[in-house]
Amino acid sequence: GPTLVNMYGITETTVHVTHLPLDAERCVAGAGSGIGEGIPDLRLYVLDSGLCPVPLGVAGELYVAGAGLARGYLNRAGLTAERFVADP
Repeated sequence: GPTLVNMYGITETTVHVTHLPLDAERCVAGAGSGIGEGIPDLRLYVLDSGLCPVPLGVAGELYVAGAGLARGYLNRAGLTAERFVADP
């Protein structure tokens, strides 16, 4: 039968960034809204406010790199410089 998959994406990517197949056990457990693993052509980083990687399980901000990421905002150089940072 069909597989239900949770997909997560942000405006600055083509469509999706992560995926997580959902099964009956995960749905019944009420595990929250996990976002799963990265799409193969992207790199995902969870970073702190100083742009340093956080340990597994520590809250941070999700950063995305790779072919599916936009190059910036059209005609908005200031916003692009603020939001798009170099890939470590």
